[in-house]
Amino acid sequence: MSKSRCITTPIYYVNDRPHIGHVYTTTLCDAWARAMRLSGDEVFFLTGTDEHGVKVEQSARDKGMEPQALADLNSAEFRKAMELFELTNDEFIRTTDPDHIRQVQLFVKKLMDRGDIYLGEFEGWYDRGQEEYITENRARELDYKSPISGKPLEREKQSNYYFRLSAYQDRLEKLFADQPNFVRPEARRNEVLGRIREGLQDVPVSRTNFSWGIPMPGDEEHVIYVWIDALFNYATALGLAEAGSERHAARGHFWPADLHVIGKEILWFHAVIWPSMLMALDLPLPGGIHAHAFWISEGQKMSKSLGNFVDLPTIEKTIGHYGRDAWRWYLLTQGPLGGQDADFQRDKFHETYGADLVNTFGNCASRTTAMTVKYFEGEVPAMADEGRDSIAERDWPTLTATATERWQAAISRFDLDDAAEAAIGLVREVDAFINDTEPFRVAKDDSRREELAGILGRCLEAVRIAATLLHPFLPDGSQKCWEALGQSVDPEFDELDQLASWGGLTPGTKVQKVALYPRVEPLLAE
Repeated sequence: MSKSRCITTPIYYVNDRPHIGHVYTTTLCDAWARAMRLSGDEVFFLTGTDEHGVKVEQSARDKGMEPQALADLNSAEFRKAMELFELTNDEFIRTTDPDHIRQVQLFVKKLMDRGDIYLGEFEGWYDRGQEEYITENRARELDYKSPISGKPLEREKQSNYYFRLSAYQDRLEKLFADQPNFVRPEARRNEVLGRIREGLQDVPVSRTNFSWGIPMPGDEEHVIYVWIDALFNYATALGLAEAGSERHAARGHFWPADLHVIGKEILWFHAVIWPSMLMALDLPLPGGIHAHAFWISEGQKMSKSLGNFVDLPTIEKTIGHYGRDAWRWYLLTQGPLGGQDADFQRDKFHETYGADLVNTFGNCASRTTAMTVKYFEGEVPAMADEGRDSIAERDWPTLTATATERWQAAISRFDLDDAAEAAIGLVREVDAFINDTEPFRVAKDDSRREELAGILGRCLEAVRIAATLLHPFLPDGSQKCWEALGQSVDPEFDELDQLASWGGLTPGTKVQKVALYPRVEPLLAE
């Protein structure tokens, strides 16, 4: 039965240009969204840009621009990136959208009316780069430096509106006890739980030191804190503040989100503040938060001064040389999905492309279709000769079903690299089968014609199913493979149960030789 699925990226701050970190998070979500659509589910995949705050206001002033103009300019850069990678997001939200602004004020007003937001005074440590207040105990642990930028924390005193985060201590502890997978991976969960046990402090939800933001309801001297504004995007995109609205009617059923996918540096906001606000609003909590680690480059932390920053021009150059599938595959199989940072290495990128795309998927699709064209005039042969030892030792319906089950289980855990391995492992099984059965030798003996048909028919069918499982990771190559096998597939509508079932290739179907991924020289650094 079809389910409603929702996955989100964080919305990206427009004070920065797109780079590998932004692209990675969005590609993870895109692969999951494609897999869920392939599984027959209705998916809402959300991304967008975070456009308010003092940093945008200051950057615009430094450039002699209005904040809105700077937000428009940089938001367009993120849209351009989504188009470059042909990502399948269903919405690109901006925090300057009137719908978002209106709904944020409705949510905040509701929290004020319930007493969960109040006016108070704050004096303490402030991380200006992260726009985050830090408790005294936490600041001491950090040696009074930002855990992200390393810059000194600043002492500030402000009159702000506060959210009563402290009131949700017990409920949050119960949430983490009842749902051990709410925050993933486990290392990130343990970090958050450790901080929660130190005791929660109320958090500011407004500022008075800048004007570029959403005014507090009933008090325009205060601007809603950019992080509170940003977190609400997950709900405003679905119209959750306006039950009965057109947006809510069309999208409200997608809440709660299955998964918020973020970088580890913004985990506290998503794992503690966001669920507490949802509790205060009597809204269901998301299924989980997955906080991946960081990319480094060539063994070092990325830095523009070191020249190892993987920015959008670098990414575009890489895609121009290797293709979009190669970029996706490297990110999805070699990236920092778990607790450890991942190293973006040009040599490793080239090796991974050659080993997995050229020599495995590409070569297997090429040799199976080429032999079909050569020995059977490009028509899918009937899969006879079950009894031959060389064929019967592999139970292909079971092998493909097992790979599909592993793929489904991995996708459900958001273990995308394991899902990719299940798919590419099926291709390796076909290669091993070809090496064992040697169809090119069998073809020399006319009396073994049925045996040859049995071998190639099974190879073609297994490659077709492997292409299906590879689709979320290699959308271009899988589509090209389907077409070469004479299959008209629309992964938006054709479901996995049908596409991954053994016997989908009809004997007599026309097949064309296919070359999926060309061999290329390594891309040299400039």
